[in-house]
Order: sequence, then structure tokens, then C-alpha cells
Amino acid sequence: MSTLTVEAGELTASEILDALESGQRVVVRVEMLGGVHEVTLRHDGTIYYCDTPTTLHKHQSVDEMRTCIEKMGYSRDE
Repeated sequence: MSTLTVEAGELTASEILDALESGQRVVVRVEMLGGVHEVTLRHDGTIYYCDTPTTLHKHQSVDEMRTCIEKMGYSRDE
């Protein structure tokens, strides 16, 4: 599995989801908790994962993952 590393807001949610669905792991550098942290997004073919410094979120659908990506500020507007 290849890894794509980006800054928060560098890609749209659709671009991030396309990368995940093609088998890439996406690492997003984001400012949170008083510093810059890396959030790892991945898809195992069934479940989408959002691994933050504080917790692991699981999403059952592409729509749930898109909502998470947009709500958390990982993407720029489409």
C-alpha cells in the first residue's frame, strides 16, 4: 500500500476518497492540540478508517467518510 502525504486543505474530499479507493493510504498533516499532527486515512475495501492522535474512527460508507473529512477540515472545498 502506497502512502500519499498532504497538508490539510491541499486536496478536495473527492481527491482524498479517490486515493483511498485506489488503495492508497492518505496521511494528512493537520494543526490540532497545539501542534501539527498526522492523521492517517485508509480503506480496507469495506471500512474506512481515520486514525487520529487521540482515537481511531471507523466509517461504514463513503458518505460517512466524506462527512468526517469535510467536518474535520482535512480537505478544501470542492
